[in-house]
Amino acid sequence: MRHYGVREAMAVAVVVGPKNPTDGDEPGYLRDCPDGLLAVLAATLDGAVADLVPGTDIDATALVAPAAWLDRYELAPGTKALAYGGPSDDPTVAGFERELWSENPLQPPGERAPDDPALRDGEGTYTHGEVLAASERVVEAYDIDDETTVAFRAPATSVGAVVAGLLAPMRAGATVRFGDDTASDVAVAGVDVDVPEKTVVRPGDIL
Repeated sequence: MRHYGVREAMAVAVVVGPKNPTDGDEPGYLRDCPDGLLAVLAATLDGAVADLVPGTDIDATALVAPAAWLDRYELAPGTKALAYGGPSDDPTVAGFERELWSENPLQPPGERAPDDPALRDGEGTYTHGEVLAASERVVEAYDIDDETTVAFRAPATSVGAVVAGLLAPMRAGATVRFGDDTASDVAVAGVDVDVPEKTVVRPGDIL
C-alpha cells in the first residue's frame, strides 16, 4: 500500500469480492479469496481509512477491487487501481496479488492511536479504538477462542461484519471460514439469512 502513496489519514476504497466474479456475484460477498480483507487490514495498518462502500466515483488514494469489476468505477486523478483476480489488461492497473508478495513484509512506520479513523461504511467512520473494543465484546459475548471456527457469511460492506467476521476471530486466534457451506461454531450473517450454525452474530448489533 505504501508503495502506492497510502499514508496516514488517507482513504483506500476496498471492494470485497471473488477473484473472478460471475453474473450473480455482488460486492461484499466472500467466495474464493481473502484479498479484499487483506486490503482492509493493510490500509488500516498504514493509518488510512478503509472505505467498505466506496460508491462508483472513487476519490481515494487507491482502489482495491476484483479486476472484472474495475470498469464499474470512475477514478479521480491520482487514484491508483490495484486489482485481484483477472489479471487486468490495463497496464496502469497494479496486480494486487503480485504486489502483495513482491517484498518481505515489514511493520508499517508509526503507531495508530485509539481515536485514529480506521473503517468506513454507510453508517459512518469508526476509529481503531471503537472497532477493537467491539471485537473484544464479540469475543466475550460468543465465547470465541483459538478452537472456534467462525463462518463469515455476511457481506463485508459494513464495519460490524468486518469486526465480527474478521477482527474478533483474529483477536482470539480463531479460524475464519468463507465460501464454505459446512457448519462452523459461529456464523456472522444478516438478519434475513438462514445459516447452518446455531450461534449467529448479527453485524447490525455490533456497533
